[in-house]
Amino acid sequence: MAHEAIIPPGSPPPLAPYSPGVKVGNIIYVSGILAMDADGNSVGVGDIKAQTRHVIESIRSVVEAGGGTLADVAFNQIFLADLADYAGMNEVYREYFGDNPPARYCIKAELVKPEFLVEISSTAHTG
Repeated sequence: MAHEAIIPPGSPPPLAPYSPGVKVGNIIYVSGILAMDADGNSVGVGDIKAQTRHVIESIRSVVEAGGGTLADVAFNQIFLADLADYAGMNEVYREYFGDNPPARYCIKAELVKPEFLVEISSTAHTG
């Protein structure tokens, strides 16, 4: 089955050879999203809530560009640079995914730049 790259307007320049999202049939795969603006500058440095909000809004833009909504997100992979940020990330995450959240995992990982506190990758099923 063919896949279609999803590159929403205002996406930051990729740090490697990848697309922000890919749609295959009714599934949207969202690459690991970091807190970067359209020029590739870090957003919310030192603020887990600001970075989480920016990352989820970026995920929303990819999913919506692929014809879905955040309600279609079935699975998230969350990477935190420091597990001390777990509660702050969850506070913002809960605002977006509410009472019927997607499946997920959350691990501590060294992210691509030290100013990044959180990275999230998603899978959404539309249709």
